Amino acid sequence: MRQTSTAPRNDKLKPSSNLIMNGSVRVRVIRTLLAIQNGQSLASVLDPLLNSLHDGDKGFAHALLLTTLRQWYALARLLDSLADNPIDEIEVRTTIQVGLVQLLYLEVADHAAIHETVEAAKEIDFAHATGLINAILRKVAKNPYKFRKKCDKKHSLPNWLAYQLKQDWSEQYDELMQGLRQAAPMFLRVNSAVSSVEDYQQALYSAEIAADLLELTSGFKLPNSSDAATATMLSTKGLRLQQSTAVSALPHFAEGAVSVQDMHAQLAAPLINKALVAKVSADDGNFDAANTKAENNELHILDACAAPGGKLAHWLELLSSDKQSPLFHVKQNSAEESAVIANVKLTAIDNEAPRIERIYENLQRLNLNQQHLEQAEKNIALNIVCADATRWQGAGKKGKDTPMFDAILLDSPCTATGVIRRHPDISILRTEEDVEQTALLQADILHNLWPQLKVGGYLLYVTCSILKQENVEQMQDFISHHEDALALEFTDDCNWGIAQTIGRQCLPIDSKSGDGFYYALLQKTDAKTAE
Repeated sequence: MRQTSTAPRNDKLKPSSNLIMNGSVRVRVIRTLLAIQNGQSLASVLDPLLNSLHDGDKGFAHALLLTTLRQWYALARLLDSLADNPIDEIEVRTTIQVGLVQLLYLEVADHAAIHETVEAAKEIDFAHATGLINAILRKVAKNPYKFRKKCDKKHSLPNWLAYQLKQDWSEQYDELMQGLRQAAPMFLRVNSAVSSVEDYQQALYSAEIAADLLELTSGFKLPNSSDAATATMLSTKGLRLQQSTAVSALPHFAEGAVSVQDMHAQLAAPLINKALVAKVSADDGNFDAANTKAENNELHILDACAAPGGKLAHWLELLSSDKQSPLFHVKQNSAEESAVIANVKLTAIDNEAPRIERIYENLQRLNLNQQHLEQAEKNIALNIVCADATRWQGAGKKGKDTPMFDAILLDSPCTATGVIRRHPDISILRTEEDVEQTALLQADILHNLWPQLKVGGYLLYVTCSILKQENVEQMQDFISHHEDALALEFTDDCNWGIAQTIGRQCLPIDSKSGDGFYYALLQKTDAKTAE
């Protein structure tokens, strides 16, 4: 999934990577924060920061940077209330906010927090502000409980975003505002081709890593079906670590036994795979046991906007490990049964070459690239393409042998407001205009991919946004323009998310919950597309 970002706003604030790597720990954090305010993403500056530090300093730097970002707007409001006059110099404001985090959230000793922060101001050539910085931090140090309470009272988001979330989620607003300020838990997806979730949990226990087993149940209502609750029910199991840990400490991580993936993100592959199974079951009479290479014995599926490949890998795990899947079904043939195996052709696209490389790297670690699939004698052909989903035509080309897709997983570009806990720079980088532009981009992708889906096929629309404009409102608009698009209802016994007019929405409302994901499942009917 590709995230939108804003352009740099002030070249004066843009420190080079070499500059970030110089100075004390606090100076490096301050310069990293300045780079983020200038438009650089946390993902692009975090590793250079940590790699420049000694091992003993990395934990503190990481906590200082991430906590400052999570509390950014609350700290800014507190700072404005503490200053006698407006503080306009962004470097000074950033330095003070870094000092406030040490006093209010990291429990750094008063003298160390104040002295080192004042010294940091000198180091970045703002010695003229040291008196102001010292005075504000000393005032807060006298009663940190009072100022922490004041800081925690309201949200820590830009006002435009807080207002929109209030409009979208009035009943959940207070919980949501506090949830977005917390660190997200670490979830694991066990590679079902390698191990069971229960066995891997035991392996973690042996490695002295505590983890809770979670199970999400899902189901969707098929049209004209009375047994949808049983026919489409599925269970998704994952692990939540009681304390985050380095991936290098996870048993057999390098061998592909497990991946780090949010629990709510782990719903995508099972849902679209279950929909694919439903289509195969409905088309069962079309399979020809005498000719397994015929087109009607092949399944063509698409993962759009696939990078960095987590959901793609999960789908491949499901396809390649479940030998009892109806995708590998048995056809009755008079006196005997003959196995009819569908050849699966999976295409994955993304429009950024560096992110395509991430897909290859992840699949290589998980033993799921094409070479591994062939060696394992899987009837799965994988094709990864660097392409723009708003224009790419991979199926249904006139005059060419390009079969339509049976199922499409669209992990749509979004503002990523649902993963602010993991990427707190999003609240700084996103603007109100980004939401409108992202919604237009989503619509373009949907309108381009929908004609490439077979009648009877399914499209699973996924975002990691918590803004309705990108989610349920996007789906409502799409349905209104496509008479052949049928939105399927999720069953009432789903134990995740909040039911919407179309689809379900997960919200990151506490320290144990998954991220903010939206899911909508569409089926293509034989009605004509509305003009």
